[in-house]
Amino acid sequence: MREGPDGQPDIRPMAEFRQGGRKALSKAGRIAARLVAAMEGRQLRPGSRLASIRQGAREQGVSKNTMAEAYERLVASGHLEARRGAGYFVSGRPSRPAGLVPAARREVAEALNLVSLLREQTEEHYLVRPGEGRPPPSWMEGSELARHLTQASRALYRGEAHGYGSSWGYAPLRERIALSLAERSLPCGPEQVLLTQGANHALDLVIRHLIAPGDRVLVDDPGYYPLFAKLRLAKAEILGVRRTAAGPDVEHLAAQLARRPARAFFTQSLAHNPTGGTLTPAVAAAVLRLTERHGCLLVEDDPFADLLPAAGPRLAALDGLRQVLYVGTFSKTLSASLRVGYLAGPAPLVAALNDLKLLTVVSTSQYAERLVCRLMEAGHYRRHLRRLARRVEAATAQALRDLAAIGLPLARPPGGGFYLWARLPPGLDEEALCRRAAAQGIFLAPGAVFSPERGAGPAALRINVAHAGDPRFLDFMARALAAGA
Repeated sequence: MREGPDGQPDIRPMAEFRQGGRKALSKAGRIAARLVAAMEGRQLRPGSRLASIRQGAREQGVSKNTMAEAYERLVASGHLEARRGAGYFVSGRPSRPAGLVPAARREVAEALNLVSLLREQTEEHYLVRPGEGRPPPSWMEGSELARHLTQASRALYRGEAHGYGSSWGYAPLRERIALSLAERSLPCGPEQVLLTQGANHALDLVIRHLIAPGDRVLVDDPGYYPLFAKLRLAKAEILGVRRTAAGPDVEHLAAQLARRPARAFFTQSLAHNPTGGTLTPAVAAAVLRLTERHGCLLVEDDPFADLLPAAGPRLAALDGLRQVLYVGTFSKTLSASLRVGYLAGPAPLVAALNDLKLLTVVSTSQYAERLVCRLMEAGHYRRHLRRLARRVEAATAQALRDLAAIGLPLARPPGGGFYLWARLPPGLDEEALCRRAAAQGIFLAPGAVFSPERGAGPAALRINVAHAGDPRFLDFMARALAAGA
C-alpha cells in the first residue's frame, strides 16, 4: 500500500471499490475498507493512532460526519478502539475475518449511519449551529432558573436522594406529571406514569418491549431521526408516512396500513420535529380511527408539551390512553443535561415497561427528578416556561424576517417549537451545501437525515430559530442561494 506524505498509509478513496461482487460501498465504507486493508497488511499495527476526524476528513476530501462514520463502523466491527479525549487507535484484539461488520451485528452499523447529526450535537465541533436540536445554553443559564437549580442541588437533598429509589421514579414528580397531563385532557393516575432518562430512553423501552425483528413499524416522514436508528437496532421494517402541515397524510397512512399490518406508528403531533407543523383535530380523529381499525399501537412523542397550549389536539387525549403511549420530557424546555422524561399509557403496559427499565438500568436519577419536582412545586418552572415561550416567539419572528431577506421565505409554523423546515430551491444540492458549510464551521441539519429513506424527499434543511440569526449563517446561505448551488 502506498504511503502518504506524512508516512501514514494512503487511504484516499478509490474511484471504484467492490467487495465480493456487491455494489460499490459508500464513501465511509470505502474509507473503512482501505483502513482494514492497511491493518491486514500490517501498515497499520495494533496501537497505532489514526488521524483525527478533522484531519482525516481534510485528507479524504469528505465531511467530518463521513469520516466519523467510517471510524464508528470500525469501532463497531472491533477494528478500532475509541479512547475518550485521545482519538481512535487500531485495536490490539484479533481482527474479525469475515467482512467489515459481522452479519449478526449489521444492524449496529445501520443504526450508526443515522447518528452523525446527533453526534455533532454532543461533541460540538462547529461554532455556528443552525442545525442544532436544542435551545442554546444561554437561554437556560441566563434565567432565574439557573440560580434555583444551584440552590436546590446544594441544599435540598438528604441521604435518600442518593440511593437507587423506586424503578418507577420519584413519586411526587410522577404525581405532578399526572396533574399536568390532566390539564391536557389526559386524566391518569401516577401508576400510569413511568419516569425515564429523557424521551429517547422512553422510546427505547417501548421499542425493546414491543418491537421484534421483522416487525413493520410506521414513522413520520420527515421525522425524528434518532428513532430511526433505534428501530434499525431492533431490526424492524421501517416505513414512512408523509408528514403535512396538518399532521400525518391520512391517505398515505391508510395505504400503508392496508398493505400489511403494522405493529406501531411513532408520531409527534405538536411542534413537529423537524417541520414545525401541528396536528389538526380532523386529522387526529382520522389517525385514531385508522390505527384502531388495523390494531396498530400509537406512540405519541410530545417534547414541547410544556410550552404549548394544554388544549392542543393530542392523540393521547382523544384516545384516553387506551391505544396510545404518550412520551414527554423536560430536556427541551428545562435542561438537556438533567435527562428526565416520562411515558404514560395503559397501566398494565406501563407496568411491563417498568419491569424492563428495572432489568436494563435499575432506576433513574432521584437527584435529577427531585430537582425537577422542586422547581415545579415552587413555581419556578412555570415562570421559566413563560419567559422561554416569549423568547421562542421573538426568535421565530426574527428568523422568518432574516431568511426572507436573503431569498428563503418560509411560512410561520403553527407549532410553536424550535424548528423551521426550509425547502431548498431546485438545483441547490443539499449534500454539497452541508459539506461547504461544514468546511466554514457551520453546522447544518440536512433534510435527508430526517427521512427513513434517506435522500428520497426534496432537498431541505431543519433550522433552529435560536441560531437562525447568526450573521455567518445568513451570509453563507445568501451566497449559496444567489449562486444556485
